[in-house]
Amino acid sequence: MDLILWRHAEAEDGAPDQARELTARGRKQARAVARWLAKRLPEHFRILVSPAVRAQQTAAALERAVETEPRVDVGAAPHEVLIAAGWPEGGGTVLVVGHQPTLGEVAALALTGVHASWPVKKGAVWWLRRRARDGEVEVVLRAVIGPDLV
Repeated sequence: MDLILWRHAEAEDGAPDQARELTARGRKQARAVARWLAKRLPEHFRILVSPAVRAQQTAAALERAVETEPRVDVGAAPHEVLIAAGWPEGGGTVLVVGHQPTLGEVAALALTGVHASWPVKKGAVWWLRRRARDGEVEVVLRAVIGPDLV
């Protein structure tokens, strides 16, 4: 199973938090990362997106159907995100578009099994793969890339 964590791109400051929109720079970041992802994603995959406007706008740059998922909203618990994605037992590829610090906590938990808070840059993607190798199951970090590198 592949689990791809995509933090929403740069958003405007303000309130209410759920209604914050992407800045012009954030829209540019989302488009750049979407182009990078589109070249690498399999034909079939799921996209789980926070209901927050900035996450919805980030995911929209991929121009694919999304599932709005409250379990990946602002302040979500990392184990809830993993459950929503079907990690680790699910199959296929799941792209989660969400927020910090949750996505950093999800990455730490999925990769190490330990609760920790890792930084994930705005607009960045962390791509994890769970696979069997030599009879052992392992989690591999396939890519970590920010919008400034695509």
